[in-house]
Amino acid sequence: MKLKKIVAAGFAVAALTGPVYADKLDDVIDEGLLRCGVVLDFPPIGYRDENNEPAGFDVEYCKDLAAAMDVDYEILPLTWAERLPVIVTNRADVVFGGTSDTLERAKTVGFTIPYAIYYAQAIVGNDSGIETFEDLRGARVAAAVGTVPEIEFLKYAEEWGTEDLYQGYQSENEVFLAVAQGKADVGITTNTAVKPIVEQYDTVIAGPRMPWTTDYTSVVGPRKDVTWLNYLNLFITHQVRSGRYQELWSRFVGGEAPALRIPGVMY
Repeated sequence: MKLKKIVAAGFAVAALTGPVYADKLDDVIDEGLLRCGVVLDFPPIGYRDENNEPAGFDVEYCKDLAAAMDVDYEILPLTWAERLPVIVTNRADVVFGGTSDTLERAKTVGFTIPYAIYYAQAIVGNDSGIETFEDLRGARVAAAVGTVPEIEFLKYAEEWGTEDLYQGYQSENEVFLAVAQGKADVGITTNTAVKPIVEQYDTVIAGPRMPWTTDYTSVVGPRKDVTWLNYLNLFITHQVRSGRYQELWSRFVGGEAPALRIPGVMY
């Protein structure tokens, strides 16, 4: 009986004196700074304004999260390919960057519930004659490296045997410029980016919608930090409940913000 008491006491002491690990939520609050990775060549979701300052839907989400936590914020401009590495190397606390929540990516980083939904759409040269997705067969197609549009289109290109016509660029701005200058026939982006790009370049018009599934995008954080991901999930929920999600979508994209729920799925 005494032995059992001693062992029990030992466990109690270990529980009280064992190491206490702070999580990302504590780290950000203690530091007083939220580091947000944002892709800034994705207008109107992320871009630089006339004063070269970060702006857009994702930038406002970073500001809102920092305000909710009562901390300052820092915007870290990212390319599409940098979205996961910046979390893995702890250079950013969170990424707002239109990141699709693929199962392969989830082996490396953590994902929240969806915070924005997009679908893929093409921009095309105004004399390209491209009107349907099938018209992309044999065309010079461009997309940003490491993005879902690139990944999904290359599946079709492999089937068609046209991989040699594909052009990968480090940023969407380079994709848009390639189409505008006639170096590519087609650039694949998201529906939210089409309107501002068409207005910017008089040699570019809106093209067909891509046939793959709607793109549910999530906020990205460290894979093992469940407390931080739970907090981010709650933040997204509050953005919707407060009307802020609709307010920002109307401001930057226009129209009714898409519902974030998938039919038949409970978050």
